Amino acid sequence: MIVKLLLLQVIAHLMSDYFFQTDASAKEKNEKGFKSKFLLPHTLITFACSWILSFDINFVFCALGIALLHYIIDGLKKKINTSRFSFFIDQMMHLVVIWFFVWLFNRYFQSHLIWNVPLSIKGLFIVIGYLICAKPTNIIIRETLVVAKIESISDTTAELKNAGKLIGILERILVLTFVIIGKFEVVGFLIAAKSILRYKDTNTIKTEYVLIGTMLSFGIAMMIGLLIGKL
Repeated sequence: MIVKLLLLQVIAHLMSDYFFQTDASAKEKNEKGFKSKFLLPHTLITFACSWILSFDINFVFCALGIALLHYIIDGLKKKINTSRFSFFIDQMMHLVVIWFFVWLFNRYFQSHLIWNVPLSIKGLFIVIGYLICAKPTNIIIRETLVVAKIESISDTTAELKNAGKLIGILERILVLTFVIIGKFEVVGFLIAAKSILRYKDTNTIKTEYVLIGTMLSFGIAMMIGLLIGKL
């Protein structure tokens, strides 16, 4: 049960920090910290996701603790964001907080489930895998390029707005699906097709930048799929 609760809280974190938060609100929180107008609403969403996805009435106090520390960590982002690794440090802190409160609940609280999630541990990992392959991986790739000191390409006038992000999400979902069902040859075909299309671009710098992003995108999806396959 503790593993299920932990995985459910990871799902709650992904929902609140990525899917229920816009890039604009995240950027303002990074720049203004405690003065951001988005900080309190985001904290309330974090609390709601944590409590609802625990499916346990008595988890309310731990959900409050998770939300409170989430508020403090996000409020301090203005001071934390002094390193290229700030995004990864921030996410690690949130995950440590989640682990601590799940451990605390399991040790000191009596569970009162309102619904027993029918998914197995592997099923929950699959849900997490697909969630990560959506918006979070776009951000992970961006921040990985920042860590590697690779400058972004600003000239995207020839591409549809956000088309690259959507393509990335779709390709990761396909790759994850094919890896889970063991169709690795299809993954190889997708990588080859994507590489051929990109190498038609005469802009070498842009091609290299996109190729790095593509390899990271495929790599993350494949690693998640392989990890799920080991369960």
